[in-house]
Amino acid sequence: MQSIIAGQNLKTMKQQQTAAKLSPLTILLLTFFAFQANAQTKVQASDIMAAMKNGETINYSNVTVTGVLDFTYMDEKSPDLPRRRSWWSNMGDNTVNEVIEGKINFENVTFEDDVIAYFRNDRSEYTFTADFEEDVTFKNCKFEKDAMFKYSEFERNTSFSGSIFKDETTFKYAEFTTLADFSNTQFDEDAIFKYTEFDSGVDFSSARFERSLDIKYVKVRGDFSIKDLYVRWDIDSKYSSVNGKKFTKDMLNN
Repeated sequence: MQSIIAGQNLKTMKQQQTAAKLSPLTILLLTFFAFQANAQTKVQASDIMAAMKNGETINYSNVTVTGVLDFTYMDEKSPDLPRRRSWWSNMGDNTVNEVIEGKINFENVTFEDDVIAYFRNDRSEYTFTADFEEDVTFKNCKFEKDAMFKYSEFERNTSFSGSIFKDETTFKYAEFTTLADFSNTQFDEDAIFKYTEFDSGVDFSSARFERSLDIKYVKVRGDFSIKDLYVRWDIDSKYSSVNGKKFTKDMLNN
């Protein structure tokens, strides 16, 4: 018993000696940098939106984004819009579009709240959308809530490779000018690509759809990579085409 107590005392003395070698300033700096490293893992969506508004390049990796990331800026625009649209009901649509001019790059980023490039306000009857002029990358990201990209136009390189969509998502009516990369993605809810246009091909290789995949009316021009694609439930491919030819489920076996 005495030997055990002696060993514990010796261990305690060594720990005290090690701590004594560190100056108060060193300990303070270590504590500060440890706090900074932890703080930097959280990024406010509002800060990202402010940078985008200035046309800045957005580049984040290994962080968690908190708050709704709204590419449409609907909260900012709504107060300036007419409350009623009866005066224009027969003169045009009610879409309010935002153009994101800078590059977007997210890698290994978790989005805790909604990511919105589309929102329909049934009360005001306005539809808010967002288009992207430069490269858009969401690589190995996790969307914990909704990811809405309905009607979005992607004019440059676009990749969602390796990303996980945990909740509702839609790319309905979206248009991709260059090759769209959805390889190794995972959709936990129904995935909507209805009426989507892929002007220069799409890569769905090793993509995993845990429920249904809707590619009805989809048009693909260029490469259509679907090796090892997995769909747990149904694929609705009615009226979809690949390079002018009708899409058939037999293509999944090729």
